[in-house]
Amino acid sequence: MPRTGTVNYHVHRDTRQAFHIDAGGVVGKLISPELVATDINVWDVRNGHTAVTFATDCVSFVQEPTQVAEFTEDQHWKTDYDRELTELLKREVEAKEVIVFDHTVRVDDSNSDRKPACNVHSDYSAQGAQQRLVDILGPDKAAEWSSGHYGFINVWRPIETPINSAPLAFLRPSSVADEDWILIDLVYPDRLGHIMGLAANDRHEWTYQSKMTPDEVTFFNIYDNKGLPSIAHSAIDLVEDDCLHVIRKSIESRTLVRY
Repeated sequence: MPRTGTVNYHVHRDTRQAFHIDAGGVVGKLISPELVATDINVWDVRNGHTAVTFATDCVSFVQEPTQVAEFTEDQHWKTDYDRELTELLKREVEAKEVIVFDHTVRVDDSNSDRKPACNVHSDYSAQGAQQRLVDILGPDKAAEWSSGHYGFINVWRPIETPINSAPLAFLRPSSVADEDWILIDLVYPDRLGHIMGLAANDRHEWTYQSKMTPDEVTFFNIYDNKGLPSIAHSAIDLVEDDCLHVIRKSIESRTLVRY
């Protein structure tokens, strides 16, 4: 049987919508476009009642212990962790080259500068992904990669304790209609970006893996230049065990891969 949780869907509007991040230069201050809290049924891949694969559903869950003991702000762990992620993606998706370019630690706490992302979205629009490719590689090398097959993959891992609240859930791409997507601006103090938000649709099929531990990761497609769908995802309002009171912490790592 599925679990019941709540997500925040975007809403179609006649005018362009935006998140204002670190609004007014205040770190952690977020001004959101309109979102609608919506109850969903979500199927747990842990119990075997449903299954997902990266090739068909653009997301996968694997056992992948790390040698990193603490993900501290000084990022002394970055070299070792980047190497682990590179080995993971070369093995799991047969990437020929991997560039890890961003890490974000999220903490489900009112004092956190980066809380779980609780809106249904995917990380890049096509335009945003192509611009990010140039930002990372430079125009000449980006043109070289664009002539072949490349993609952006997000790798997400719990930190310190198993996830008891606000787990990360994913929409099967086959259940999403083209018209569900909405281009959303990301307005930073010093730059403009984009994501793709998602409007509600009764056909949407949600999956997640319950009680993920720090020895497990999920990796999922956020852009692919050869047409593999970008997967919509969100933290969901769901508690596994009401008797446990632990802070949900996670690290997400954005990678650029060349196939």
